[in-house]
Amino acid sequence: MVLAEIDLQSYAPLALVIVMAVGFAIINVVASLLLGPSADGVVKGLAYESGMNPFGTARKRFNIRFYIMAMTFLIFDVEIIFLYPWAVAFSKLEPASAEASLFLARIGFFVGTSVIAYIYAWKKGVFRWD
Repeated sequence: MVLAEIDLQSYAPLALVIVMAVGFAIINVVASLLLGPSADGVVKGLAYESGMNPFGTARKRFNIRFYIMAMTFLIFDVEIIFLYPWAVAFSKLEPASAEASLFLARIGFFVGTSVIAYIYAWKKGVFRWD
């Protein structure tokens, strides 16, 4: 078995982007340390939450419904992310072709399973806040 030759020059743009990203992050951190204000005080050390003075402890339990709602949002957010490239590819297909029908069936299954999961969660009372 002969291993394929790896052309390292084709990875040069990727390496350049990674070096630029890491360099940008390092430069921003160093610049903020050098140029930013460094005065410490009582007010600066306080936690800040939406313009209100903090009270009580931050170690309290939250209802599981908050996390379930967040996960539901993420699921539908990711679904929208997958719908955009599908729509771009689908628009370039020949209308009424076998490939277009297959694309439509796949996205129909994808959206259909998400809708079924949403209805299931609705019936289970996941979205009820009382």
